[in-house]
Amino acid sequence: MADGDAGGEGPAEGGVVTRPVRLGPRSVAALVLVTVIGVAAFGWPLLAAPGSGLAHSGDAPWLFAGLLPLLLAVVVATVADTGLQAKAVAMLGVLAAAGAALRPLGAGTAGIEPMFFLMVLSGRVLGPGFGFVLGSVSMFASALLTGGVGPWLPFQMLAMGWVAMGAGLLPGAERWRGRRETVLLAAYGAVASVAYGTVMNLQGWPYIGSLASGISFVPGDPLPDNLARFAAYCLSTSLGWDLPRAVVTVVATLTVGPAVLRALRRATRRAAFDAPVAFAKGPVPGSRHSR
Repeated sequence: MADGDAGGEGPAEGGVVTRPVRLGPRSVAALVLVTVIGVAAFGWPLLAAPGSGLAHSGDAPWLFAGLLPLLLAVVVATVADTGLQAKAVAMLGVLAAAGAALRPLGAGTAGIEPMFFLMVLSGRVLGPGFGFVLGSVSMFASALLTGGVGPWLPFQMLAMGWVAMGAGLLPGAERWRGRRETVLLAAYGAVASVAYGTVMNLQGWPYIGSLASGISFVPGDPLPDNLARFAAYCLSTSLGWDLPRAVVTVVATLTVGPAVLRALRRATRRAAFDAPVAFAKGPVPGSRHSR
Protein backbone atom coordinates (compact mmCIF):
# COMPACT_ATOMS: atom_id res chain seq x y z
CA MET A 1 0.00 0.00 0.00
CA ALA A 2 1.08 3.52 -0.59
CA ASP A 3 0.63 4.48 3.02
CA GLY A 4 3.04 1.85 4.27
CA ASP A 5 0.49 0.26 6.62
CA ALA A 6 0.95 -3.16 5.11
CA GLY A 7 4.20 -3.59 6.98
CA GLY A 8 6.58 -2.21 4.38
CA GLU A 9 9.29 0.33 4.92
CA GLY A 10 7.81 3.03 2.74
CA PRO A 11 6.67 6.38 4.03
CA ALA A 12 3.10 7.35 4.65
CA GLU A 13 1.03 9.03 1.99
CA GLY A 14 3.20 11.65 0.38
CA GLY A 15 5.70 11.24 3.21
CA VAL A 16 3.57 13.59 5.35
CA VAL A 17 2.67 12.78 8.94
CA THR A 18 -0.73 14.09 10.04
CA ARG A 19 -0.76 15.23 13.67
CA PRO A 20 -3.86 16.27 15.63
CA VAL A 21 -1.88 18.92 17.53
CA ARG A 22 0.55 21.31 15.89
CA LEU A 23 2.75 22.79 18.59
CA GLY A 24 3.09 26.55 18.41
CA PRO A 25 5.55 28.77 20.29
CA ARG A 26 3.24 29.08 23.31
CA SER A 27 2.75 25.32 23.58
CA VAL A 28 6.46 24.62 23.25
CA ALA A 29 7.26 27.25 25.88
CA ALA A 30 4.69 25.72 28.27
CA LEU A 31 6.09 22.22 27.73
CA VAL A 32 9.66 23.40 28.29
CA LEU A 33 8.65 25.26 31.45
CA VAL A 34 6.82 22.33 33.01
CA THR A 35 9.69 20.00 32.03
CA VAL A 36 12.30 22.20 33.70
CA ILE A 37 10.23 22.58 36.86
CA GLY A 38 9.40 18.87 36.73
CA VAL A 39 13.10 17.98 36.68
CA ALA A 40 13.56 20.17 39.75
CA ALA A 41 10.52 18.57 41.40
CA PHE A 42 11.86 15.06 40.91
CA GLY A 43 15.56 15.76 41.37
CA TRP A 44 15.70 18.35 44.12
CA PRO A 45 17.27 15.89 46.64
CA LEU A 46 20.23 15.43 44.27
CA LEU A 47 20.30 18.95 42.80
CA ALA A 48 20.08 21.02 46.00
CA ALA A 49 23.36 22.36 47.32
CA PRO A 50 24.39 20.76 50.64
CA GLY A 51 24.34 24.06 52.52
CA SER A 52 21.08 25.37 51.08
CA GLY A 53 17.83 25.56 52.96
CA LEU A 54 16.15 23.42 50.31
CA ALA A 55 18.44 20.48 50.99
CA HIS A 56 17.32 20.39 54.62
CA SER A 57 13.67 21.24 54.03
CA GLY A 58 10.96 18.64 54.57
CA ASP A 59 8.43 20.82 52.82
CA ALA A 60 9.94 20.63 49.33
CA PRO A 61 8.06 17.46 48.22
CA TRP A 62 4.74 18.98 49.31
CA LEU A 63 5.55 22.28 47.60
CA PHE A 64 6.18 20.56 44.29
CA ALA A 65 3.15 18.29 44.75
CA GLY A 66 1.01 21.40 45.04
CA LEU A 67 2.71 23.26 42.20
CA LEU A 68 2.75 20.55 39.54
CA PRO A 69 -1.05 20.20 39.12
CA LEU A 70 -1.30 23.92 38.37
CA LEU A 71 1.51 23.72 35.83
CA LEU A 72 0.02 20.63 34.17
CA ALA A 73 -3.34 22.39 33.92
CA VAL A 74 -1.63 25.37 32.27
CA VAL A 75 0.15 23.13 29.76
CA VAL A 76 -3.00 21.18 28.85
CA ALA A 77 -4.97 24.41 28.48
CA THR A 78 -2.24 25.99 26.35
CA VAL A 79 -1.94 22.99 24.04
CA ALA A 80 -5.72 22.79 23.73
CA ASP A 81 -6.03 26.50 23.05
CA THR A 82 -3.43 26.45 20.30
CA GLY A 83 -4.57 23.48 18.26
CA LEU A 84 -6.70 20.81 19.94
CA GLN A 85 -9.73 20.50 17.68
CA ALA A 86 -13.00 18.76 18.46
CA LYS A 87 -11.93 15.62 16.58
CA ALA A 88 -8.65 15.56 18.49
CA VAL A 89 -10.52 15.90 21.80
CA ALA A 90 -12.68 12.92 20.83
CA MET A 91 -9.61 10.83 20.00
CA LEU A 92 -7.98 11.96 23.24
CA GLY A 93 -11.02 10.80 25.20
CA VAL A 94 -11.06 7.38 23.54
CA LEU A 95 -7.34 6.73 24.02
CA ALA A 96 -7.32 8.06 27.59
CA ALA A 97 -10.23 5.77 28.44
CA ALA A 98 -8.42 2.82 26.86
CA GLY A 99 -5.25 3.62 28.78
CA ALA A 100 -7.16 4.00 32.05
CA ALA A 101 -8.86 0.65 31.44
CA LEU A 102 -5.59 -1.11 30.66
CA ARG A 103 -3.77 0.02 33.79
CA PRO A 104 -5.84 -1.97 36.34
CA LEU A 105 -5.40 -5.21 34.35
CA GLY A 106 -2.07 -5.85 36.00
CA ALA A 107 -3.12 -4.13 39.24
CA GLY A 108 0.55 -3.21 39.68
CA THR A 109 1.43 -6.88 40.17
CA ALA A 110 5.16 -7.36 39.50
CA GLY A 111 5.15 -4.31 37.26
CA ILE A 112 2.67 -5.75 34.75
CA GLU A 113 1.31 -2.52 33.28
CA PRO A 114 0.03 -2.87 29.69
CA MET A 115 -0.85 0.83 29.65
CA PHE A 116 2.72 1.75 28.73
CA PHE A 117 2.80 0.26 25.25
CA LEU A 118 -0.37 2.13 24.25
CA MET A 119 1.09 5.45 25.45
CA VAL A 120 4.29 4.82 23.49
CA LEU A 121 2.48 3.90 20.27
CA SER A 122 0.00 6.77 20.57
CA GLY A 123 2.76 9.28 21.17
CA ARG A 124 4.63 7.97 18.14
CA VAL A 125 1.67 8.36 15.77
CA LEU A 126 -0.01 11.43 17.20
CA GLY A 127 3.02 13.52 18.10
CA PRO A 128 4.74 14.91 21.21
CA GLY A 129 2.13 17.54 22.08
CA PHE A 130 -0.81 15.16 21.91
CA GLY A 131 1.31 12.50 23.60
CA PHE A 132 2.07 14.67 26.63
CA VAL A 133 -1.59 15.57 27.10
CA LEU A 134 -2.66 11.95 26.56
CA GLY A 135 -0.16 10.56 29.07
CA SER A 136 -1.15 13.06 31.75
CA VAL A 137 -4.90 12.69 31.23
CA SER A 138 -4.71 8.87 31.06
CA MET A 139 -2.82 8.67 34.33
CA PHE A 140 -5.31 11.02 35.98
CA ALA A 141 -8.26 9.00 34.70
CA SER A 142 -6.72 5.70 35.80
CA ALA A 143 -6.07 7.12 39.28
CA LEU A 144 -9.74 8.04 39.59
CA LEU A 145 -10.69 4.56 38.37
CA THR A 146 -8.40 2.69 40.77
CA GLY A 147 -8.57 5.06 43.73
CA GLY A 148 -4.88 5.90 43.44
CA VAL A 149 -5.26 9.61 44.15
CA GLY A 150 -2.61 11.13 46.37
CA PRO A 151 0.35 13.52 46.45
CA TRP A 152 2.16 11.20 44.04
CA LEU A 153 -0.45 11.62 41.29
CA PRO A 154 0.91 14.89 39.78
CA PHE A 155 4.34 13.26 39.53
CA GLN A 156 2.84 10.19 37.83
CA MET A 157 0.96 12.41 35.38
CA LEU A 158 4.12 14.34 34.52
CA ALA A 159 6.23 11.20 34.15
CA MET A 160 3.69 9.48 31.90
CA GLY A 161 3.38 12.67 29.85
CA TRP A 162 7.14 12.55 29.32
CA VAL A 163 6.95 8.89 28.26
CA ALA A 164 4.35 9.56 25.54
CA MET A 165 5.96 12.85 24.49
CA GLY A 166 9.35 11.17 24.11
CA ALA A 167 7.83 8.59 21.76
CA GLY A 168 6.57 11.45 19.59
CA LEU A 169 10.08 12.90 19.40
CA LEU A 170 11.71 9.70 18.15
CA PRO A 171 13.31 9.91 14.68
CA GLY A 172 11.91 8.48 11.47
CA ALA A 173 8.26 9.43 11.96
CA GLU A 174 7.83 10.08 8.22
CA ARG A 175 10.02 7.27 6.88
CA TRP A 176 10.27 4.28 9.20
CA ARG A 177 7.59 1.62 8.99
CA GLY A 178 7.36 -2.10 9.60
CA ARG A 179 9.87 -4.07 11.64
CA ARG A 180 12.41 -1.28 12.01
CA GLU A 181 9.87 1.06 13.58
CA THR A 182 8.46 -1.66 15.83
CA VAL A 183 11.92 -2.54 17.16
CA LEU A 184 12.66 1.16 17.76
CA LEU A 185 9.44 1.58 19.75
CA ALA A 186 10.06 -1.63 21.70
CA ALA A 187 13.55 -0.46 22.67
CA TYR A 188 12.24 2.96 23.63
CA GLY A 189 9.41 1.37 25.62
CA ALA A 190 11.88 -0.73 27.59
CA VAL A 191 14.05 2.27 28.46
CA ALA A 192 11.02 4.45 29.24
CA SER A 193 9.51 1.79 31.51
CA VAL A 194 12.64 1.62 33.66
CA ALA A 195 13.13 5.40 33.55
CA TYR A 196 9.54 5.94 34.71
CA GLY A 197 10.13 3.75 37.76
CA THR A 198 13.43 5.51 38.49
CA VAL A 199 12.03 9.04 38.44
CA MET A 200 9.03 7.95 40.50
CA ASN A 201 11.50 6.57 43.04
CA LEU A 202 12.94 10.06 43.31
CA GLN A 203 9.49 11.32 44.24
CA GLY A 204 9.09 8.90 47.15
CA TRP A 205 12.68 8.52 48.26
CA PRO A 206 12.90 11.63 50.50
CA TYR A 207 9.95 10.41 52.58
CA ILE A 208 11.94 7.46 53.97
CA GLY A 209 14.67 9.70 55.40
CA SER A 210 13.35 9.14 58.90
CA LEU A 211 14.17 5.45 58.62
CA ALA A 212 17.89 6.26 58.85
CA SER A 213 18.81 3.23 56.78
CA GLY A 214 21.63 2.76 54.32
CA ILE A 215 19.30 3.52 51.39
CA SER A 216 17.49 6.59 52.75
CA PHE A 217 17.96 10.20 51.69
CA VAL A 218 20.22 12.19 54.01
CA PRO A 219 19.52 15.95 53.72
CA GLY A 220 22.64 17.97 53.04
CA ASP A 221 24.91 14.99 52.32
CA PRO A 222 27.26 15.26 49.31
CA LEU A 223 25.82 14.27 45.93
CA PRO A 224 27.95 11.08 45.48
CA ASP A 225 26.80 9.71 48.83
CA ASN A 226 23.11 10.38 48.24
CA LEU A 227 23.40 9.12 44.66
CA ALA A 228 24.86 5.82 45.92
CA ARG A 229 22.01 5.50 48.41
CA PHE A 230 19.48 6.23 45.71
CA ALA A 231 20.96 3.55 43.43
CA ALA A 232 20.76 1.06 46.27
CA TYR A 233 17.18 2.16 46.95
CA CYS A 234 16.19 1.52 43.31
CA LEU A 235 17.86 -1.87 43.22
CA SER A 236 16.26 -3.03 46.45
CA THR A 237 12.76 -1.63 46.09
CA SER A 238 11.65 -1.17 42.48
CA LEU A 239 13.82 -3.05 40.01
CA GLY A 240 11.60 -6.10 40.43
CA TRP A 241 8.70 -4.00 39.10
CA ASP A 242 10.58 -1.94 36.51
CA LEU A 243 12.06 -4.87 34.59
CA PRO A 244 8.76 -6.80 34.24
CA ARG A 245 7.11 -3.56 33.11
CA ALA A 246 9.79 -3.22 30.44
CA VAL A 247 9.34 -6.85 29.35
CA VAL A 248 5.56 -6.50 29.08
CA THR A 249 5.96 -3.29 27.06
CA VAL A 250 8.45 -4.90 24.67
CA VAL A 251 6.34 -8.04 24.15
CA ALA A 252 3.13 -6.07 23.59
CA THR A 253 4.86 -3.68 21.17
CA LEU A 254 6.39 -6.47 19.11
CA THR A 255 3.23 -8.59 18.95
CA VAL A 256 0.22 -6.28 18.71
CA GLY A 257 2.14 -3.06 18.07
CA PRO A 258 1.99 -3.18 14.24
CA ALA A 259 -1.79 -3.63 14.27
CA VAL A 260 -2.25 -0.79 16.78
CA LEU A 261 0.00 1.50 14.74
CA ARG A 262 -2.01 0.80 11.59
CA ALA A 263 -5.28 1.46 13.42
CA LEU A 264 -4.02 4.73 14.86
CA ARG A 265 -2.69 5.95 11.52
CA ARG A 266 -5.90 4.96 9.74
CA ALA A 267 -8.00 6.81 12.33
CA THR A 268 -5.74 9.85 12.04
CA ARG A 269 -6.04 9.95 8.25
CA ARG A 270 -9.81 9.57 8.33
CA ALA A 271 -10.11 12.30 10.95
CA ALA A 272 -8.31 14.64 8.49
CA PHE A 273 -6.95 16.90 11.21
CA ASP A 274 -5.08 19.01 8.64
CA ALA A 275 -8.01 19.46 6.28
CA PRO A 276 -9.15 23.10 6.14
CA VAL A 277 -12.76 23.81 6.96
CA ALA A 278 -14.63 25.13 3.92
CA PHE A 279 -18.26 26.04 3.51
CA ALA A 280 -19.76 25.32 0.10
CA LYS A 281 -21.86 28.03 -1.45
CA GLY A 282 -25.43 26.97 -2.14
CA PRO A 283 -28.96 28.28 -2.31
CA VAL A 284 -30.32 29.89 0.81
CA PRO A 285 -33.01 27.72 2.44
CA GLY A 286 -36.44 29.17 1.78
CA SER A 287 -35.43 31.06 -1.37
CA ARG A 288 -36.93 30.29 -4.72
CA HIS A 289 -33.64 28.71 -5.87
CA SER A 290 -33.87 26.05 -3.19
CA ARG A 291 -37.36 24.93 -4.22
